[in-house]
Amino acid sequence: MAIRIFIDQGHNPAGNVNAGAMGNGVYEGDVTYQVGVYLANLLNNDPRFEARLSRPTATTVLGTSNASSLAARVEMANSWPADYFISIHCNANVNPAINGTECYIFQFGTQANWLAVHIMNGITQNVGTRNNGIRLNPTLYVLRRTMMTSVLVELGYLTNPSDAQKLRDNQYGFAYGMYIGIMRYFGFQ
Repeated sequence: MAIRIFIDQGHNPAGNVNAGAMGNGVYEGDVTYQVGVYLANLLNNDPRFEARLSRPTATTVLGTSNASSLAARVEMANSWPADYFISIHCNANVNPAINGTECYIFQFGTQANWLAVHIMNGITQNVGTRNNGIRLNPTLYVLRRTMMTSVLVELGYLTNPSDAQKLRDNQYGFAYGMYIGIMRYFGFQ
């Protein structure tokens, strides 16, 4: 049986509720959508995996508020049921110098922790963002409420010119880095 991975493309398209961050002319919902599509395609081309997306089309809008948008994503993953949940995001900061990739997990010393380390290394090695480490955030709804191993990935900072350029121009690179990390986590590479 294939390993089921639910890919949550964080946030909705620009102009909708829960649209996410924007910086340097780049919208979070656009980046997360496309990176998720690339990652799902990579995984679905391998018979060992079955991947599903929270936003199967660029215009898919989940929920009517931030809370209902998050609840819809978690419900989709839990009801499938997925074996793994990966939520893709882009970061923002008032200080444009802040940059890099982070992964958030519910608890250290878990499978999520190990998966996050591999995803982080895959991204930073493949696209050259700074490794800001694995961070604990048990308050994040998608980490608290999913019933499977879950990781939230902040690809980079839209508010940092260098990260924003990578997020705009190398979305496949981010997806491929995540894919490599997943392969290494499972010992397939």
